[in-house]
Amino acid sequence: QVQLVESGGGLVQAGGSLRLSCAASGSIISVMNMNWYRQAPGKQRELVARITRGGITNYLDSVKGRFTISSDNAKNTVYLQMNSLKVEDTAVYVCTLDVRTIKGLNEYWGQGTQVTVSS
Repeated sequence: QVQLVESGGGLVQAGGSLRLSCAASGSIISVMNMNWYRQAPGKQRELVARITRGGITNYLDSVKGRFTISSDNAKNTVYLQMNSLKVEDTAVYVCTLDVRTIKGLNEYWGQGTQVTVSS
């Protein structure tokens, strides 16, 4: 089993910044993709950013230019730097890692961290 621990959420004023981190541990053979999702109450979960093992990144249009995803593959850790935060960024942010273990390839989910942006 793979365990993911998230941190970095909190309350911030609009225009401020936060950095989320997500560290994985366990019997990891390799990590394929690292992802950040978010879900606000009453809203559909959406993919915010993704980074592949090779460093290719993709972003939700609404966060382009404001958010940056990065990773430290040696530490099995993914980060999300969030700048110029807007009220509409308020959500629970969840990391997922697409991980290969001895038992196969699976997507593992973190516990989520709340990001609240006030006006």
